[in-house]
Amino acid sequence: MRNITLRQLLLCASMVLLGTTIKLQAQKQLLPQPQTLQMGNGMLVYNQFSLNCDAKVSKLVQDQLKQLKIHTAKESKTQLSVALVDKLDGVRNNMDEAYALSITPTGIALLATTPQGIYWGMQTLGQLVQENKQGKLPYLSITDWPAFRVRGFMQDVGRSYISMDELKREIAILSKYKVNVFHWHLTENQAWRLESKKYPQLTSSENMTRMQGKYYSHAEARELVEFCKAHNVTLIPELDMPGHSAAFKRAFNCDMQSEEGMAILKDLIAEACEVLDVPYLHIGTDEVEFTNPGFVPEMVDFVRAQGKKVISWNPGWNYKQGEVDMTQLWSYRGKATPGIPAIDSKFHYLNHFDTFADIYALYTSRIGNVAEGSEQYAGTILALWHDRYIANERNIILENYLYPNMLAIAERAWQGGGWQYFDDFGTTMQPNTEPYHAFKDFESRMLWHKANNFDGYPFAYVKQTNVDWNIVGPYPNEGNLTKTFEPEQVLKDTYVYEGNEVPVASANGAGIYLRHVWGTFVPGFYKEPKENSTAYAWTYVYSPKKQKVGLWFETQNYSRSEMDLAPDQGKWDYKESKIWINDSEIQSPVWTSVHREKSNEIPLGNENMVGRDPIEVQLNKGWNKVLIKLPIGKFSVPQVRLTKWMFSAVFVTPDGQQAVDGLIYAPNKKK
Repeated sequence: MRNITLRQLLLCASMVLLGTTIKLQAQKQLLPQPQTLQMGNGMLVYNQFSLNCDAKVSKLVQDQLKQLKIHTAKESKTQLSVALVDKLDGVRNNMDEAYALSITPTGIALLATTPQGIYWGMQTLGQLVQENKQGKLPYLSITDWPAFRVRGFMQDVGRSYISMDELKREIAILSKYKVNVFHWHLTENQAWRLESKKYPQLTSSENMTRMQGKYYSHAEARELVEFCKAHNVTLIPELDMPGHSAAFKRAFNCDMQSEEGMAILKDLIAEACEVLDVPYLHIGTDEVEFTNPGFVPEMVDFVRAQGKKVISWNPGWNYKQGEVDMTQLWSYRGKATPGIPAIDSKFHYLNHFDTFADIYALYTSRIGNVAEGSEQYAGTILALWHDRYIANERNIILENYLYPNMLAIAERAWQGGGWQYFDDFGTTMQPNTEPYHAFKDFESRMLWHKANNFDGYPFAYVKQTNVDWNIVGPYPNEGNLTKTFEPEQVLKDTYVYEGNEVPVASANGAGIYLRHVWGTFVPGFYKEPKENSTAYAWTYVYSPKKQKVGLWFETQNYSRSEMDLAPDQGKWDYKESKIWINDSEIQSPVWTSVHREKSNEIPLGNENMVGRDPIEVQLNKGWNKVLIKLPIGKFSVPQVRLTKWMFSAVFVTPDGQQAVDGLIYAPNKKK
């Protein structure tokens, strides 16, 4: 036991007697939710604290108190006690990140076994202070720990350079939600982004094909490592080898797997390992033909000789137990190797996500299909791949929905649990189910944090659990995407087509996948979607007044890693989709990406709805009818590699920042 009195140790434990288990309304905004929380009766009133703090975490605590604008004074009778202890009772997993926090009539006590646990406890205290204004905090007791030890995100700066300021901004805000890993994908075909003093030609403009001359100096790399440490985030740099290495070949005119290439690569690895004071080096190994069977084992041994542990993609090199320290699953084909800890990034590529449906599947699914981490399952990393050039850093965050999805995975990876990914839930919300109610609660808390902590940050999400639809179909359209069916004339409860009943079913959410981008691997609305089909979706929206509002609407969310072409002018997509509001057809925007040759170097324009201003529409006072036509021909067309049979539709404020107050979505209401 270190620097702690018996009274301080008992302060947390005594809180068990003060109240009953959550979730009381007063603490509804904590994110991620703690593993255990019990509420007391009453509030601690304070304006300053006397600080009794373990010297090993004194600076950490003082820095956090400054951010929280909490003042300390020796004469205060209200005490803030922060101490490191050998063990916390009741912690089931990852003791090194656990903490216990209690608030009683005499003050606050925070206990942990490491400074990292103290840091996470301070983030929880910060949320409590933010939520409970006017110098009051509720009596409570929290014992908390993460279910998974890896909770991270990846930025592909090899393809698209991202400034130091932006990377720091992302790391800092996400660390407040106990995200503890930043995966820095530094090298790609387009460019090698980490400076080399020995081989300066590697980062010269002529050896880069995108964002020429943009790279990170040794000083910047060291600075980012220290910034991550200050926020209790582990930086995992990746030097991708032997594939994704065209930039290397341009600089040295040799292949990495050659004898000459391996000698150069070892110099680069040694240099990077000296610069980057981190525990791991990620070496890639995916999507490549191995021509030298000794390459990967030799590189793994060399990296380990530099004092680093090794992470590699899976599928990639076929490792056996003990041959690598961790693998990162990236494809549906990826399977954890017994005895090698796995990071689950399968179906976790944000560049393919839509705004609304995928976040539900992400939040409700199980990481690695297990309830909590173990030696075998380390956790998860969400990845942003920038195969297609993105015009500016704000759009990288906005169009990949980084912050909504990261808050979802921050809670899921901290709490554990969830539901099986490959079951009946998938992306489709099902009201009156446990996953739906869990997501609805999360959504409410996430939107509170959006309003209170993300001002000025791109945060493309509004409330969707109140949005309800009827969906009828599918009708067989025999490849004629313009063919019309009865719902275009009249909306009713039952339909018959050619003597057969056409099912009408309800759906919930602002985004609905009739068929997911990954086919039936991720369940959508239709369990067995068929080509050459047409469906219709409708709802009625009650507006308390006649008003101009914004409309977010799309029927094809374009993946940020594809060379997909924008639709023809006057069309929503290549599927002949349409939308009517009060029987007036809403025309598509004028598309800004007018090129007709596929290219990864031409950025997306306004094709995705969050990449444009909302469409201005008028809602009448009372009930407004919204009808959407959703044909599909082939599931793959020349202009779009990953055809999505889907729609997203929701009314937002004219600036697109939030949902419109007072609207009611009810598919069975009539005027």
